[in-house]
Amino acid sequence: MGGWAIAVHGGAGVDPNLPPERQEQAKQLLTRVLNLGISALRSDASALDVVELVVRELETDPLFNSGRGAALTEKGTAELEASIMDGYKRRCGAVSGVTTVKNPISLARLVMEKSPHSYLAFNGAEDFARQQGVEIVENEYFITPENVGMLKLAKEANTILFDYRVPLQNGYDNCGVEVENPLQMNGLPISVYAPETVGCVVVDSEGRCAAATSTGGLMNKKCGRIGDSPLIGAGTYACKVCGVSCTGEGEAIIRGTLAREVAAVMEYKGLGLEEAVEYVMEHRLDGGKAGLIAVSSSGEVAYGFNSNAMFRACATQDGFMEVGIWE
Repeated sequence: MGGWAIAVHGGAGVDPNLPPERQEQAKQLLTRVLNLGISALRSDASALDVVELVVRELETDPLFNSGRGAALTEKGTAELEASIMDGYKRRCGAVSGVTTVKNPISLARLVMEKSPHSYLAFNGAEDFARQQGVEIVENEYFITPENVGMLKLAKEANTILFDYRVPLQNGYDNCGVEVENPLQMNGLPISVYAPETVGCVVVDSEGRCAAATSTGGLMNKKCGRIGDSPLIGAGTYACKVCGVSCTGEGEAIIRGTLAREVAAVMEYKGLGLEEAVEYVMEHRLDGGKAGLIAVSSSGEVAYGFNSNAMFRACATQDGFMEVGIWE
């Protein structure tokens, strides 16, 4: 096949009652950043440059859960995390617990290229950001009135707001209807829709793969919680055969080393990209809800999700293009 390919996601799982105008806004944003990536690829930008470019754009728009508009911690603050991986040289960089860096994905790339390390967190990541001269903002920059309202809902329900609407344990859903068989995260009930993680995967015309993921985490998460997004092999992975970015229930993605598993079954079982994605979604989530996007070095693109939906957009050099939300 060959040629470049790109995929973008804005989170897995969507409120079934998401208003049509919000769905349209999401599709417009996905289309805009996809076209931005396509233009860069047509200008011979590297896969690594393109994933950073696209995720920076998503971090700057408050619609999804990364950068501005990120999910808030139990204390009402934003703690951001991101990771990036260059599959061509298998180099990576990641940050967690970032509170004043406007574009965490660019800080993750600087960790990869300008530090001796692969991962920096909290005060150390903040200090490094200042040494590198990246754009710094007040934590309030990331906080939107909508997310303040969602945090209030989460606190009233004494739960984590997750990325799709599910009932609370042994009680009532957010419409006051009595329910059973709730979904749980690590044994604890989770509920209602909140915007989710963003990510981008690219293979360029040279066959080099890269992946990038960025998130604010979960609404009402404990301060200091680290999800799958900054963990190489869990939320993000790229190597010579593919690039993968995940979204959804971070705890399940971590346990399943989801992104790396796609590469592993391609490398060791000889599966194609599409088959690898299907295999991993079926066998590695153990009841968790998640989605992922992937590209292969031969210019293919694939995605999978077992939640009710995933905000996504993808395109290939031979003219294929898709922007979607539902199954």
